[in-house]
Amino acid sequence: MTSTVELFEGAFWRDPYPAYAALRSDEPVCKVERQDGTVWLLSRYADVRAALADPRLSKDWRFTLPPEARADAPTPNVPMMLLMDPPEHTRLRKLVSRSFTLRRMEELRPRVEQIAGELLDALPASGRVDIMAEYAFLLPVFVICELLGVPADDRDDFAAWSNTMVDESTRDESMAASAKLFEYLSKLIEQKRQKPDDALISGLIEVAEDGDRLSQPELVGMAMMLLIAGHETTVNLIGNGLLALLTHPEQLALLRERPELLPSAVEEFLRWDAPVHSTPARFAAEDVEYSGVTIPAGSIVQLSLAAANRDQERFADSEELRVDRDVSGHVAFGHGLHHCLGAQLARIEGQEAIGMLLARRPELALAIDPQELLHRRSTLIRGLTTLPVELGPSA
Repeated sequence: MTSTVELFEGAFWRDPYPAYAALRSDEPVCKVERQDGTVWLLSRYADVRAALADPRLSKDWRFTLPPEARADAPTPNVPMMLLMDPPEHTRLRKLVSRSFTLRRMEELRPRVEQIAGELLDALPASGRVDIMAEYAFLLPVFVICELLGVPADDRDDFAAWSNTMVDESTRDESMAASAKLFEYLSKLIEQKRQKPDDALISGLIEVAEDGDRLSQPELVGMAMMLLIAGHETTVNLIGNGLLALLTHPEQLALLRERPELLPSAVEEFLRWDAPVHSTPARFAAEDVEYSGVTIPAGSIVQLSLAAANRDQERFADSEELRVDRDVSGHVAFGHGLHHCLGAQLARIEGQEAIGMLLARRPELALAIDPQELLHRRSTLIRGLTTLPVELGPSA
């Protein structure tokens, strides 16, 4: 069934959740006609969680081709772990996962807190600011630059390329941005080979397992994935979380009264307005069935994480924001083999960024009507373009 719900256009960008509710109820597995082609969209929690771990849904685009044409089809120029199946995915994940253990990510918390404090110190004493541009964007970018060893002065360039790649852009625009980011990172990796440092890119150059190392294209692909994912998702976790609180004063008051709820509040922000709308495409290697609907082999499949996280069958009163809710099992970071490598770092950044801002600016308030806010046009990312706030006096 081709969806009759308005998706990825018009009012959907401001508030997609009524459309997602209609899909879960009436069209949980539906065909969506988009400018870049036809995709099958899954929206129910049970289907999405199962599909995230379904090996029949491949990351290999060649399954969209007739069997006889696959062997001669080109592979991606940039071998990115996010776009791979086992055993290639398993190999790359094994090589890099030691850099993203819970312990190592927790060791970064003091530095995240320091960066957040410096950014808050730089805000004006009072008045209106765009908290996205002056804070929510800068904190994750500084953190991921420092972690990877990317010069922070280059942040505007790679952020612009990243935005073009994940927002609603033409294929030519996206390819051009990808090529520029590839060239930039290729040069940076060569510089790190000549003058290694203590940051992650130098570590990835040196990492080895049973004599196996990342090739140059794999290094570029890994750096590209970490740079994009390391700031895009966390920027929008912070922005979406702040907007959720500023439009739900009773929940903001509860969090101020009980700051120990901050970790659960961040999980609720991830569930309630997930920074990742939908997964990158998967490709049906064979016929697959969900909610009684057969998706034919060769189809492009997209899983709506945002819709799944608002599923009433999984989360009671799912449309309500509750910072003290138990949201274990949400799929904002995915599930299975491709569960987000940097999930713990994103949580730490979200906790520190939101917690410190609320503590420093107790009278923080939204500066415009929420209906006037603009959201990015992306089938992948859910986030604001700006978030004007009145700071109020510093605590």
